[in-house]
Amino acid sequence: MSELSPCRRLRCAIYTRKSSEEGLEQEFNSLDAQREACEAYIASQRAEGWIAMREAYDDGGFSGGTLERPGLKNLLEDIEAGLVDIIVVYKIDRLSRSLMDFAKLVEVFDRHQVTFVSVTQSFNTTTSMGRLTLNVLLSFAQFEREVTGERIRDKIAASRAKGMWMGGFVPWGYDVIDRKLVINPSEAANVRHLFERFVEIESATKLAREVVRQGIVNKRGRAIDKGFLYKLFRNRVYLGEAVHKGTSYPGEHEAIIDQSLWGKVHSILEVNYRQRAVKTRAQTPCLLKGLIFTETGIAMTPTHTRKGDRLYRYYISMDAIHNRAGEDGPLPRRLNAGMVEGVVIQELRRLLTSPAITAQAIKAVRQSRPDIDEIDVISALTGFESLWETLFPAEQARMAKLLIRRVTVNDNGLAVDLRTDGLGPIVYDMLAPSKAA
Repeated sequence: MSELSPCRRLRCAIYTRKSSEEGLEQEFNSLDAQREACEAYIASQRAEGWIAMREAYDDGGFSGGTLERPGLKNLLEDIEAGLVDIIVVYKIDRLSRSLMDFAKLVEVFDRHQVTFVSVTQSFNTTTSMGRLTLNVLLSFAQFEREVTGERIRDKIAASRAKGMWMGGFVPWGYDVIDRKLVINPSEAANVRHLFERFVEIESATKLAREVVRQGIVNKRGRAIDKGFLYKLFRNRVYLGEAVHKGTSYPGEHEAIIDQSLWGKVHSILEVNYRQRAVKTRAQTPCLLKGLIFTETGIAMTPTHTRKGDRLYRYYISMDAIHNRAGEDGPLPRRLNAGMVEGVVIQELRRLLTSPAITAQAIKAVRQSRPDIDEIDVISALTGFESLWETLFPAEQARMAKLLIRRVTVNDNGLAVDLRTDGLGPIVYDMLAPSKAA
């Protein structure tokens, strides 16, 4: 008579989680209750060789919507090391509330032949029925989480409709006290001054230069530019209103600007917009003058025409001006200047954030300014587009000449050849004044 082989010992890791820290200080808390239920279930399977591991894999105060949890990380490390056979939890959502995250975990379990068991929703992930049940239950868990998120968003919208402050960046001119916006007298005086001064001089460009000379800075201690002014003048919080997704509601906070001053500012912003735009374009230096060529090497020169009050700018090749046919075909077409310049700026933004150019920029800056951190250089390069919008036309033209060696136009588009030797000066310009000084 042969002797029966002993049952294989299956090492069971118990994982527990609680989203909030409330109650964790109690002698017997939610995590203890989950562990006790899991231990009892493991004890009931002792005949199958199940034995509870001594290690505690607990996450108190961590959401199930993320995998960044210390207890879970320890569990995964032990699974990778081959120390676990079965994972036991009280409920599926203790391990994860996200279907995608759970799918990632199941892949790890399968790779290491680890079984997953839920005490209150008993199934085995090694079977097809267990997997089906798992996906259905997780779908409902994720649905519940999304519904909760919708409730939170609805609550925020309802609170904004009542004019309540719901957090975020505190507007210049206000402080937050007891979760309410309260006027900061010194900042509010500066805000009113900017509104009143804009009514007097009717130019954001002139006003930006003036406040820089006066040393006025915003709430973050940064210099005020034209872009900041336009955002300031359009922020309805200064009228005592709360805005949510484009809809304005009466706010709980006190207004800094009255309706009369607001109306004067916005009438200036709106009146003769097209005429002012034409005037600005007419005074704008040609951004690519001396930099743009056809693929055959013929220079393209800026030109313009007028129809009524509208100005149309172009770049046209010298061949076309002198009525010469190109070597490879008919006369080159003239190109819309605004469109070409826009494409070049977008290409510059792409190039300046590429790893190769970023590395060259860091090297160029470090050679002359070793005190500047590479993180600041990367931040400056990624902020190129927003900085560009705040520059005066002459400053934009200067920056273009520092950055661009040549723009080549062909039938398929255009190519921008970057001047890497201009990266250092450009980064200095883009860095905060305190670091570039």
